[in-house]
Order: sequence, then C-alpha cells, then structure tokens
Amino acid sequence: HAAQDFSCTTMAFRGRGRGRGGASAGGGDAAPAARKVADPNIQWLADTITCHAWNADKTKFAMCPNNTEVRIYTKSGDDWVVEQVLDEHDKVVTSIDWGANTNRIVTCGQDRNAYVWSFKNGVWKPTLVILRINRAATQVKWSPKEDKFAVASGAKCVSICYFEEDNDWWVSKHIRKHDSTVSDIAWHPGNVLLATASTDTKCRVFSTFIKGVDERPTQTPFGTKLPFGSLQGTYESAGWTHSCDWSPSGNQLVFVGHDSTITFIDLNNGAPGDFQILRVKELPFMRVKFLDETRAIAAGHSCYPVLFTNNGGTWEYTRNLDEKKGPAKKKASGTRAAFAMFQNKVTKGQDGGVANLDTKHKNSITSIQFGPGNNITTSALDGKVVFWQV
Repeated sequence: HAAQDFSCTTMAFRGRGRGRGGASAGGGDAAPAARKVADPNIQWLADTITCHAWNADKTKFAMCPNNTEVRIYTKSGDDWVVEQVLDEHDKVVTSIDWGANTNRIVTCGQDRNAYVWSFKNGVWKPTLVILRINRAATQVKWSPKEDKFAVASGAKCVSICYFEEDNDWWVSKHIRKHDSTVSDIAWHPGNVLLATASTDTKCRVFSTFIKGVDERPTQTPFGTKLPFGSLQGTYESAGWTHSCDWSPSGNQLVFVGHDSTITFIDLNNGAPGDFQILRVKELPFMRVKFLDETRAIAAGHSCYPVLFTNNGGTWEYTRNLDEKKGPAKKKASGTRAAFAMFQNKVTKGQDGGVANLDTKHKNSITSIQFGPGNNITTSALDGKVVFWQV
C-alpha cells in the first residue's frame, strides 16, 4: 500500500497564458506604486506580502501581495518598480522560488496547483503542474540542480515533481509520512535528501531519489541506500515545527518550533547527530535560514530577524538585527507620569498608552531570502520588504 502512495504520478498541462506585463504592457490594472518610506532599506510595496524570491543576479525579485498575483520588481533609481505581473493562480499564491541556474520561476497556491514559469520572447509562459492534493499547497522549493522541485501542502504530504522528457510534462510523486500540514521544506545540497517541517511537531528527513533523474549519492550523513520516500530521520519539537534549513555543507540541520525554540543538529559524525536546543525570549520564529556554516538567521512573530552564531561548536543567540543603537529614552516620572496615566484613563480607558512597535516590520515576518550584496531580505504581513546587512 505504501508503494502505491509513492508511485502516484500526475500530468502537467500548458497554462492558459494569462501572465501579463505591468502597466506599460497592458492587460489589466497596473500594480500600485511603492509607498514612500524615509529609510532606503525599507520597501513598502503592498498591504500584505505572502512571500518573495530573488533571481540569480539579485537585480529582480518576485513577490505575492496576498492575492492571486505574482509581481516581478526591478530597480529604477532608488525605487523598486513592477516590471511584470504573473496572474495564473485562482487563489492566493503561498510560495515562490526563482531558479538561479535555469531562470525558471515555480509558484504554488491555495488552489492546490503549481506553475512553472519560463521566460520566452520577453514573456513569462506558465506550465500547470497538477499536484493531485486536496488541501492548499504551502511551500515550493527548487532542488539544488533545479531538475526537481518539492511542494509541501496541507494534505499531509510532499509532492516531488520532475520533468519527463519523453512525454513533455511535469510528473509528481508523493511522500505521505506526515500526520499534519507540512509547513516548510529544505533541500540538502546533494539534491536527494529533503527536510520537512510539519505542524505535527516533527522535522523529518526523506530521500527523494528518482531513478533516471538523480545520480546515486556517494556519501550523505544518512548513508547511501536512499530509496524514494524512505524516512531517514525524525526530530521532535515541543510545538508546531514552522521552518527548517540545511547548512551549505549539508552537515547541519536547523528547525524552529512554536514553543519559541530553535534546534541545531550537527551531522558531521553521521545521523542522528548531536542536538542543541535554544529557547529564546522572542515570540515563535516562522522562518529560519543558514547564512553559512557558523551563522543562521531566524525571524517570525516578533517582527525582527535574530542572528545566531556558532562559537567553538556551541550555537549562541548573537543579536537582534533591528536593535536600536544610542541612549535609551527616559521614562517620565513624578507629576508628568501621573498626568499621563490620568489622561490615558480618560481617553483610552487604560493606565498605559498604546505602545507602537519600534521595529522596521510591523507584523510577522514570513519569508527570509538572500538579497543583493551582503544583504538578506525579509518580507512580512505588513507589506514591506526590508534589506538587512549581515
């Protein structure tokens, strides 16, 4: 029965071609211009941003403003402006990935479909990939070689999609060994192993080896016998597991949980590895990403990214990237404080004033990406893309 699950295949069809250009290209209403913000490192592009992804040379990025569209932005002077709008999904786009080698964009959404976008003759052409899932797709990621992509979903499974040259369509095989929604996925640099984060409180590692597509791996932390869909490792959290990532070497794995923890697993000596769990003062992280072998970034409901550093084999909380430098503001005292409290009771019905978030983002961060130069970029539910120097 399990073998039948793994061998489930689906076909892909050419899309309707509704992808359209920006205002200059016609074909629908122009996307609104970015709102002016004093800080050049903040781009306020929409009311809400679901996800974003950069192209290979970091001159363009694609983002979804929490609807069916994918907007492609390019730099114009000091501003980022909409170059094209891709509009093929029927429901909200939940994830975007832009292949650095092939320049293909893959998207997935709440309509339970994925599209592979190819740039031909100045136009992005979509190919529909039917995933045959009965819940929304949540995340999509190209494999390192970009000959496969994985789609996580609320259907308790991951679809591994690859292109079948003989039939000229994308084919999907399912990995079903989850007990709840798969919230994130991360490819091992070797192109075969895939880590998944799920709301069943577990981070898992699976093999995605496909005969005829992949070369047999010579060495991984989990050995070399890796049949498709085999569960290679399971790691537990005390809450929903929101996100996971591999280090560039593939010898370290990190995941974040809803219990405000971040877990590092050192696999240099083989699986299952050595664990280190850090509990932080922040609200739960929603995304995590390795910068290199000794640094990782996590961000989420506290609205700012946090840097973690490996110091001699021990991971440590290093700093909040949004912390303000300079003298702290003095609190009012005496008569002035008493007057402020009385005024708040009269006007707001409470002793203290309503605090404003003193952060660049004003809502939960939902995406972390490598940006131009030494920057990383984050997008959040406040509609902003923020550039951070690391």
